[in-house]
Amino acid sequence: MLPVLLLLLPQSGATLPELIAQYDADQRAVRRLYSAPLDPARWERADRFLADWLARVDAVDFEALDPASRVDWLLLRGELLHQQRALPQQRGREEEVAPLLPFAPPLVELCTIRARREPVDAAAAAGVLASAVKAVADARKGFESEKPVVTAALAGRAAERAEGLRGALEDWYEFSAEYDPQFTWWVRQPWEQLAKSLAEYARFLRETIGGLKPDDADQLVGDPIGREALLEALAHERIPYTPEELVQIAEREHEWCLVELRKAAADMGLGQDWHEALERVKGDFVAPGEQPQLIRRLAEEATRYVTEHDLVTVPPLCAEAWRMQMMSAERQKLNPYFTGGEVISISFPTAGMEHEDKLMSLRGNNVHFCRATVHHELIPGHHLQGFQADRWRPWRQTFGTAFLVEGWALYWEMLLWDRGFFQSPEDRVGALFWRNHRTARIVFSLNFHLGNWTPQQCVDYLVDEVGHERRGAEAEVRRSIQGGYGPLYQCAYMLGGLQLRSLRGELVEGGGMGEREFHDAVLRENAIPVELIRAALSGLPLERELPVAWRFYPL
Repeated sequence: MLPVLLLLLPQSGATLPELIAQYDADQRAVRRLYSAPLDPARWERADRFLADWLARVDAVDFEALDPASRVDWLLLRGELLHQQRALPQQRGREEEVAPLLPFAPPLVELCTIRARREPVDAAAAAGVLASAVKAVADARKGFESEKPVVTAALAGRAAERAEGLRGALEDWYEFSAEYDPQFTWWVRQPWEQLAKSLAEYARFLRETIGGLKPDDADQLVGDPIGREALLEALAHERIPYTPEELVQIAEREHEWCLVELRKAAADMGLGQDWHEALERVKGDFVAPGEQPQLIRRLAEEATRYVTEHDLVTVPPLCAEAWRMQMMSAERQKLNPYFTGGEVISISFPTAGMEHEDKLMSLRGNNVHFCRATVHHELIPGHHLQGFQADRWRPWRQTFGTAFLVEGWALYWEMLLWDRGFFQSPEDRVGALFWRNHRTARIVFSLNFHLGNWTPQQCVDYLVDEVGHERRGAEAEVRRSIQGGYGPLYQCAYMLGGLQLRSLRGELVEGGGMGEREFHDAVLRENAIPVELIRAALSGLPLERELPVAWRFYPL
């Protein structure tokens, strides 16, 4: 049998797309194998894996590559370097919770033995489990007598690790239980005790140590990552700005939105009271049951517009193949507005919602808000984008970035605004609400991760500066800090849109490229950092050590 390290290396002579596919498959295999939380072997294996792959990629003759392959090489090497630089921070977050889980190491070792496919000494394993039951009880007793000073977020993270450890051990147990009579005889009783103890301990961490309420679906608790981690994430996305500079960009865009909102309010006969203009717009919603047909009409309108004005290629199957579904009331707690792609998920009140929640959902999904964003989700936005991404350079989806995925859809909101797509003042208010919302996402999410704002301050900002319904603002913040999104995801909408708008200025307005030619070319590069798309479409030199340097927004 070949050593594991050799099995994880790609075969020689592979093309860049093949090399990327092999890397993607290899990293998923390693992550599946070393999946137990708090396992130091996982970090050691990841470090070796990345070093091996970097050596493989660095051995490629970069100078012999054509421009498209150079982009692929830069993407793969950039991903490896980012993962390598992120390891200490990820490991540090695991080490932060270790003091709250002092009983974990012997249990993690059982999972590691399973990953190495080694036989289990049933009697010894039973002793480990029985000792762990006592160790869990001792840890709880110690923390009850002297409560540790930790944040709610850290306590919640520790509880997640305790639950993850329980799940990994359950998988370990079920592998042999009932199949190995001796194992079952020794291990069943201490395992059942430990499984119960770990579940209770996770609740203890959340409720007693963290002060979290398990039945409160509306609580807002996030886990800020800090400035250094933000800087590393920005470098990986090829964004040459500090978090503070990005907040400054967002505040400038916010001021532009307020100027335009006041103009629209004046056109509605409301002076410059844009809050009152928003109130009037929010009251224009369809009756229950009619929202799907509204979405259909708006989708067909946008598709017709970009096709008739020759702005982007819309393959007939793409225009045919999208679908609709209704969003559950539970999911609307994280997504108060519809989401899209091939399937647009429509957010609208359900019959079982409380009266106040129904009204807020109706107001938040009014006709004019929808007209501003159905095209964001479908055509020319996410559905068209996803359709083309599956057909052009699909191997690059390994490196997909929200700065292109969400930036593309937001860019179209900007472009359609510039082209006069939103003509009535009510439609302009609807479009400006969303554009202002995207500026606010940058401000509140970065301030949260920098440790400057609490979740409640984020909610208040959305209500006061954007005009959100409070429940909608809470759902938006919850989605941002608890919904499984990366720390830069909410920034990516506006910033990616600004990148594409700047690139269009260079290539279409300043370079003579046609609108459809430009948009089709962007889609065919797939969802990669916009700076690399710029280099590819502009014919800029692609160097082996390509600096992050494109200042797409003047400050």
